[in-house]
Amino acid sequence: METKARAPRNRTLTLSEKDRETLRPLLCGRDDVQRGYLDRTFLGDCQEIAPLLPKGFADLLFVDPPYNLDKRFGDAKFSKRSVEDYTSWLGQILECLLPALKPNGSMYLCGDWLTSASIFMAVSERMHVRNRITWEREKGRGAKANWKNSSEDIWFCTASHDYTFNVEAVKLRRRVIAPYRDDDGEPRDWKETADGNFRDTHPSNLWTDITVPFWSMPENTDHPTQKSEKLLAKLILASTNPGDVVFDPFLGSGTASVVARKLGRHYVGVERVEEFALLAEKRLSMCGEDATIQGYADRVFWERNTFQAANRRARSEAILKNGKQQIDASAVFTA
Repeated sequence: METKARAPRNRTLTLSEKDRETLRPLLCGRDDVQRGYLDRTFLGDCQEIAPLLPKGFADLLFVDPPYNLDKRFGDAKFSKRSVEDYTSWLGQILECLLPALKPNGSMYLCGDWLTSASIFMAVSERMHVRNRITWEREKGRGAKANWKNSSEDIWFCTASHDYTFNVEAVKLRRRVIAPYRDDDGEPRDWKETADGNFRDTHPSNLWTDITVPFWSMPENTDHPTQKSEKLLAKLILASTNPGDVVFDPFLGSGTASVVARKLGRHYVGVERVEEFALLAEKRLSMCGEDATIQGYADRVFWERNTFQAANRRARSEAILKNGKQQIDASAVFTA
């Protein structure tokens, strides 16, 4: 594989030839399904692998298919097609994947503005559409003759009216700018801490606290459409319980599997590009060393930049207390 020249502080996760030799035997093929499927990465096309998996094994289906764009994924390429053809293709994908979902399971399906019509048409015929999450993808330099495309969608769908949604597990911690108090002087719906004033709010369907993985983040890889661990953590915590199974048929570099393992869930991933499947296995092997998720700590998700400010303050206080060379790790946020 060709090696890219990278800046000294670039933390993008890459594979060495030794990594490839060591990790390749961990990948599974269609003939390996009968020997077990949980906590495995399958190399192949999801339309070939999914029918071989047991019916109704997944509590959560995370589907991040190619958007309707000309895009290259390693040695694979997806070509843009008409809206009608993309809708038909997406319907075929869902017909193949949905048998894997439990009767009380949920699905999150990713897309952009162009694929929204196709997603609704394909999904509404087969599932209950609960919501459409829009998240801010602040990346790229924009366009000269159009509005900069800085958002993506995630459609929340369920197989039935009986489904899991753990709202307390996905609250967002925001800094309180106007701290109202009751007549007795006590904070009204917020907490006063040494690091500032914060309120834990219920999650909405508009997410502005997600950072797309980039070169200075240790979770970053060379996958062209990688989703962040924080994004997957929200979906997994909301719609599964510990021990449940997360199925990602378009695994990419493995974010869904990695976050599932970090949060105590089982995973099943399918990826057709070997280089990305190997990256997924490398990331999974590193979970034991670092199970933190950037932007998630104290069992809440932190508003963008709020967590970093609290982290800097905690680190400064730890330095003053313990000395620069002996910082107590428990005194500093780690996510």
